Amino acid sequence: MLDPLARAVGRHCEGRWSETAVPRLSLVALDEFIEPMQVMYEPMICFIADGAKRTAAGDRTWITPRGEMALITLDLPVTAAFEKVPYRAAVMRLDSQELAAVQMELDEAGSPPPPAVTAAVTAPMAPELVDAVTRWVSLLDHPEDIRPLAPRVESEILYRLLRSPLGPVLRQWSLADSAASRIRRVARWICDHYAEPLGIGEIAEVARMSPATLHRHFKAATGMSPLKFQKHLRLQEARRRLFAGDVTAAQVAQAVGYVSATQFNREYRREYGLPPGQDAQRLRTRLTEARQMPVLLDGSGAKP
Repeated sequence: MLDPLARAVGRHCEGRWSETAVPRLSLVALDEFIEPMQVMYEPMICFIADGAKRTAAGDRTWITPRGEMALITLDLPVTAAFEKVPYRAAVMRLDSQELAAVQMELDEAGSPPPPAVTAAVTAPMAPELVDAVTRWVSLLDHPEDIRPLAPRVESEILYRLLRSPLGPVLRQWSLADSAASRIRRVARWICDHYAEPLGIGEIAEVARMSPATLHRHFKAATGMSPLKFQKHLRLQEARRRLFAGDVTAAQVAQAVGYVSATQFNREYRREYGLPPGQDAQRLRTRLTEARQMPVLLDGSGAKP
């Protein structure tokens, strides 16, 4: 049942990543291996129709192969590496209100106790779920059907997810004052204030938890402490700015919240293996080579 979903993703994914006309649906298609990427995930579910991906966050690593799905419950800086290509995936961005509306229709009597707070969990996709996701993506073949049918198919997908092994985590995610929702709120708050000097006490107030409880739940969910989470955000944004713009390392360090340029250079090199300027140049060179490769293949007489 996965082949029709993989073909539907391939038909409509322009480039490696495509937003679509279907609300909350994005597509990923990759035919060749690429360098591991540092990206910022948002709450979402990734349905893998082909290939496999390895994801690392803090001290946590997980692999999602063909036929499985990965739930991300909060904003999370990760390193993503593709283990097997071709890779095809449909990505659903989670909406707490939509999920809560579907959850209200379920009979929750005898539901299991709340699971531990977690930022990511994987599980196999049942055939009924694969079928629903395939129909959701295939709405792109008939744009006139998207507006009347997309909400209905999305509700079916959410229903089947709540009945799946991901259900307990999703139920906690949608509750307004659960530990999971507090950690999600804290992660979003740190993302919004990453360039500011933050202390664990201030972050704990946002979570309405004691510092010790916050640290325990946050580390269990993300594989890192709140302050290490903030550091990852700073370094990711610094790398993006260095790659994209004509700025110095000192300017970027200040922009992302570092008081000491020396500390920034040291932490940047520890994270990426090179000083900031050299790393940005390496990234630009690799991008240029990747763009030129099809031209070189054509010029050599080989098939592109």
